[in-house]
Amino acid sequence: MSSPRRERRKADPAQIDPERLYVITGDPDGSERAALDLVTMIVAKVEPTPTVQPEQAVILRLCQAPLSVAEISAYLGLPFSVVTSLLTDLLTTELIESRAPIVRTTLPDRSLLEAVMHGLQKL
Repeated sequence: MSSPRRERRKADPAQIDPERLYVITGDPDGSERAALDLVTMIVAKVEPTPTVQPEQAVILRLCQAPLSVAEISAYLGLPFSVVTSLLTDLLTTELIESRAPIVRTTLPDRSLLEAVMHGLQKL
């Protein structure tokens, strides 16, 4: 008796279908997308209503706690560009808010870090 073999999961053809992605994002009317980065944090302001698209409802449920755009894209299995289009719609209707990552312009003082390190070593 041979051991069971694992089969590689095949990609869902509905996920890859360009027509489906076009339907999700809607007709591109030339409006600009929100300036979102992969690390931009997204937080839902409200619960999903019956009027939002299913993908947007999933985003609203996922983002009860802050999630990055990259995480949302991975959870939904959708390309980054499609997710930014969905998020732009949610931002314009004020159902979510985005928070840019904090960029550190200066590093902490080396002497402070050494003092903390020595203090921890003495514990």
